[in-house]
Amino acid sequence: MQLTIENILLVGSLLLLISVVVGKTSYKFGVPTLILFLAIGMLAGSDGIGGIRFDNPKIAQLIGIVSLNFILFSGGLDTNWSSIKPVLREGIMLSTLGVLLTAVSLGTFVFYVTDFTIYESLLLGSIVSSTDAAAVFSILRSKNLALKTNLRPTLELESGSNDPMAYVLTIAFLTLVINQDQDLVSIIPMFLQQMIVGTAGGFGFGVASKFIINRIKLDFEGLYPVLVIALMFMTFSATDFVGGNGFLAIYICAVYLGNQDIIHKKTILKMFDGLAWLMQIVLFLTLGLLVFPSQIVPYIGIGMLISLFLIFIARPVGVFISLVFFKMKLRRRFYISWVGLRGAVPIVFATYPLLAGIEKANIIFSIVFFISVTSILIQGTTLSILAKWLNVGLPEKSKIINEVDQLLLELPKSSLQEFSISPDFFAVNKRIVDLNFPRSAFIIMIKRDNQFIRPGGSTEIKAGDTLMVLADDQQEYIKVHESLKYK
Repeated sequence: MQLTIENILLVGSLLLLISVVVGKTSYKFGVPTLILFLAIGMLAGSDGIGGIRFDNPKIAQLIGIVSLNFILFSGGLDTNWSSIKPVLREGIMLSTLGVLLTAVSLGTFVFYVTDFTIYESLLLGSIVSSTDAAAVFSILRSKNLALKTNLRPTLELESGSNDPMAYVLTIAFLTLVINQDQDLVSIIPMFLQQMIVGTAGGFGFGVASKFIINRIKLDFEGLYPVLVIALMFMTFSATDFVGGNGFLAIYICAVYLGNQDIIHKKTILKMFDGLAWLMQIVLFLTLGLLVFPSQIVPYIGIGMLISLFLIFIARPVGVFISLVFFKMKLRRRFYISWVGLRGAVPIVFATYPLLAGIEKANIIFSIVFFISVTSILIQGTTLSILAKWLNVGLPEKSKIINEVDQLLLELPKSSLQEFSISPDFFAVNKRIVDLNFPRSAFIIMIKRDNQFIRPGGSTEIKAGDTLMVLADDQQEYIKVHESLKYK
């Protein structure tokens, strides 16, 4: 079947519906939803029962980049700074040095077991060197794993921040494959530029985005998520235009925004959570359509060998060396090395050699696809089992609920108090979003002139208002009073 304007919406909606329905029940059988999305795409493709012919790496790459924007931005918004701050150094080492070591060790192995050149081998190693944010976020949250001692924030920080490093390495070694006259030293300036400009762009656009979101007055609440989408794409494209790493920029921008008080934050978080799931489905369906299973079969043997080396040697080497200077129990290091899930990101990166037209591009794509599938099947299905075996898991009732969870889940508070606003209070004529209001407390209603107002972040507090506030304990109410009365 050829995709046309007339049938693309029908086919796309059917594939989405099937993916959602099948994904709903997949974990009863221990199968990650991401694999099912890929399988549905492959079954619908030209080699499957659907017969849909899709062989356009450029469009697949565009869909992949757009999807990764949403997935990384959503993951950044959900990242709680107070949770990742204690593990920030470990996370940065894993997402930089760990990725580099994984790429080099796997690339060296590929060089000795295949007929690839050293640069082609390192290119393959770079493409699969990072853990996949979509896979990690999806599987950890779907399995609802509660892990001990900052282990989960470490894993989510690494998976959300290490794609930029893998991207830079992929582009660098692809350049060396194409331009044989260049050497490794020539890519160092590009690497530094990508990381430094990407970091600066992320912080800069994060601060600017907060200012724009809180200062612009839109008539409809539903327009604020649209505004954030525009700012997200602007952050990525502008950073990329000036030579920085756009993926790093949008993740840092999202982490900054997720830990600030912004207008209609709850609406924005919920919308991006839904969009992230949509983009995961679209991304995996597209990559499934792009793959021709008949072309992968000849490389199953070498693909399995490389995949097993990555899972059991290259990834643990990268993790253990990266964390050698940190005090951490051995079982935690083993678990981190096991949660080295490869998913859609390596497959998206594998489209770059295809578009560049290098000699072994199709072989690299087939091997990368096989590595991603086996990684999700082998590692993704055993995360809970290994957590129990290594004793790094917590009972579900002991799971720590962070501020983002409280905001999204609308968890009930234990008590309600009223606060009367005197004319001398700092909060008078201030918007709620501009107050240093405790995030664990909520203003559920404002009584003003015998009328009740449902508050939002842009609601201004007036003298004589009575605020009805929900919180858990007296200490929180003291903080509420201080934020209302004092600057």
